[in-house]
Amino acid sequence: MTRFAVLALFLALVSCRSAYYATMEKLGHQKRDILVDRVEEGREEQTEAQEQFVETFDLFKKLSGYEGGELEELYDALKDGLEDCEDGADAVRDRIEDIEQVAADLFEEWEGELEEISSASLRGKSEEMLVETRSRYRDLIGAMRRAESKMEPVLVAFRDHVLFLKHNLNARAVAALQDVVVEVEGDIAALIEEMEASIREADDFLRAMES
Repeated sequence: MTRFAVLALFLALVSCRSAYYATMEKLGHQKRDILVDRVEEGREEQTEAQEQFVETFDLFKKLSGYEGGELEELYDALKDGLEDCEDGADAVRDRIEDIEQVAADLFEEWEGELEEISSASLRGKSEEMLVETRSRYRDLIGAMRRAESKMEPVLVAFRDHVLFLKHNLNARAVAALQDVVVEVEGDIAALIEEMEASIREADDFLRAMES
């Protein structure tokens, strides 16, 4: 893509966002309200993704402890679980990007409008609120990014073993999974811990915005 094409795409995206914000403002929704909505959606996406990862790991453990039965059905369930986890991870990443974009636009607008407040006292209070909100936001987005970073190691392990089983779907191959269950369990535990921390940060941020 040429530099001109990149610039044109950037301007088109900015124009679309501006039109979106203008429409939302006419409906009574400011950027602050949109950010709150995005954070709420991000919290829900993380909660759903967390459940998907745990359910898929439970299938992984069940398969690794295979003692007879429908091996093909267990494999299909694990493969479907991997796809659900990948979709959940993509949804979380997309929502984080949405949050970052709205937050950047909100803070840019807020800073610009500070100069329009003629009262030094009110301007100072608004600036303090901006600093506090930005600080809370940094804590939130940092927690969300840390949780996001823990998803890929688990996804890699799931993908590896789904492909391995695809090529070697037999009891002997399944038995080999037992050696790595503990390692994957550690990655799952780290992921859940970071996701729960991120969800708590989202709750704190939303409470602060409501107050």
